Amino acid sequence: MFSALTVGAAIITAMAGVYFDINQKMSHELRNYGANFFVGPGKQPFIRDEQYLEMTRLAPNNSLVASSPYLYGMVQADLEKIVLMGADFSQLKNLVPYWQVKGKWIGVSFDERNAMIGNKLAAKLELKLGSRINIMKDGERRSFVIKGIIESGASEDNYLIVNIPVVQDWLDKQGHINYAMFSLANDEGQVERYTHILRQKYPELNIRPIRKVSASEGKVLDKIKLLMGVVAFVILILSTLCVNTTLTAMISERRYEFALQKALGASHKAITHQILMETIIMTTAAIFVGLALGYLLAQILGQTVFNSTIDLRLPVFVITPILSIIAALVAAIVPTIRAMNVDPAKVLKGE
Repeated sequence: MFSALTVGAAIITAMAGVYFDINQKMSHELRNYGANFFVGPGKQPFIRDEQYLEMTRLAPNNSLVASSPYLYGMVQADLEKIVLMGADFSQLKNLVPYWQVKGKWIGVSFDERNAMIGNKLAAKLELKLGSRINIMKDGERRSFVIKGIIESGASEDNYLIVNIPVVQDWLDKQGHINYAMFSLANDEGQVERYTHILRQKYPELNIRPIRKVSASEGKVLDKIKLLMGVVAFVILILSTLCVNTTLTAMISERRYEFALQKALGASHKAITHQILMETIIMTTAAIFVGLALGYLLAQILGQTVFNSTIDLRLPVFVITPILSIIAALVAAIVPTIRAMNVDPAKVLKGE
C-alpha cells in the first residue's frame, strides 16, 4: 500500500513539476528556431534607428530574448561585387542560434575590423578563417578579417556580414535600416501583445509575427501539457486500484480483529475512523517520500528532454498531497464498508 501511494505521489510530483515549468523550458527550446517577429518598412523604404530602439523598449517585460536591425547593399570586393549585410553582432548568437559557425561569433556591436562570411561566398572567393577581404568605393578601401564562416542554409550563406554601423556609413545610409527581427518568449502570449502595441504605435510599418515559430509554440505546449495530465491521471487511477486491492486484502486478513472490536461494542464510526486514520498516516508518509522521488524523476525528465533542471513550483506541493489523499480515501471506501459489514457471530464462531 505504501509503495503504491509513493509511486503515485512521485509520478504526480514529476508530471506536475514538468507541467508548471514547461512554459519557460519550451519557450527557451523554441528560441533555437530563430526570430519569431518581423518589422519592415511601410510607405517609406526604410526604418529609422530611433524607431527600432523604441520598439525594443516597448517589448513586454522580460520577453525580449534578442533583436537586430538589418541593412543590405551591393559593394565592390577584391574580385567582384558582393552583398554586404549589416546586423548587430552582439545579438546574433541569441537571435539565430541555428547558424553553424566555423571559427568564432563576433560578440560586440562596436567591432569594425572583423567580419563573418557565408560559407558559399567564402568558398567562391577562396577565403579562410583569418583571411582578409577588402571592399572599395571611390578610391576608398576598407579591410576586414574573417573571424567566422557561417552555414545558415539560407541566403546569408552568400553574404559578407559586418556590424551595422559600418554598413550604414559605407552606404551613406546613416540612421536607416531595411528591417528588424525580434526573438520573444511566447509562453504567455507576449508575441500577440507586442503585435498590438507596435501596430498602434507604428501603423505605417509592416509589423507581423512569424507564425510558423510563434504559433507552433503554443500548440506544442498544449500537447505536451495534455500528455503530462493524461499520464498523471492514468498513474493516479492505477495507484488507487492498487491501494484498493491491498486494503481489501488487509481487511479480509483483519476480519477477526474487527469482529472482536464489534463484539466488545465498537461502533461503525469507530471502525471507519480507525481505518481512515491508518490510511491517512500511511498516505502522509508516502507523500513525503513521493515528493522527494518525484523531484528526482522531474530532473531526469528535464535533463533528458530540455537539457535543463526542472523547478518545482508552489502548486506542485499543493496538488500532490491533495490528489494523493483523495486517491487513498476513494480506495478505502469499499474496504471500509466491508469492515463495517463484518458479522462477529459468523467470524468468531468456534473461537
